[in-house]
Amino acid sequence: MTLDAIIDKQSVLSNVKTRNKKQLLVELSQALANRVAIDHRLIFETLLKREKLGSTGIGQGIAIPHGKVATLSRVYGLFARLGKAVDFDSVDGQPVDLVFVLLAPEHAGADHLKALAKISRLLRDPAVVAKLRGTDDAEGLYAILTEPAASSTSATAA
Repeated sequence: MTLDAIIDKQSVLSNVKTRNKKQLLVELSQALANRVAIDHRLIFETLLKREKLGSTGIGQGIAIPHGKVATLSRVYGLFARLGKAVDFDSVDGQPVDLVFVLLAPEHAGADHLKALAKISRLLRDPAVVAKLRGTDDAEGLYAILTEPAASSTSATAA
């Protein structure tokens, strides 16, 4: 599974401005709802329910909020680079400025886990993270996320 199978250019947001974690999840839910044709409130509630189990802020300014929605037919993602980092209750206590939202169908156990693992590996690569933080436009962010070198590096780390 490659990231271009999960996200498209319209699923990458640059310079998102928000004040806090809840507002960020609302905004990202609304943006993702436009891509998957599901009510944004259902997406928000799914992400919030997962956050209540423990923060999806994995550290180093990165969060991967995720959840399962019964009506989806495949795995969908949305990436956002924030204009200003927000507190996300991350494991390391650091605010978050890079967020990759992942939604999967209820029945997509293995695909969901594979996608989470791929995203996690990619966002733990310091070179990729530096490029993402140094890029201001959505098209450039999409290119970084889906470039073959990032995909092959991530695949070999498995």
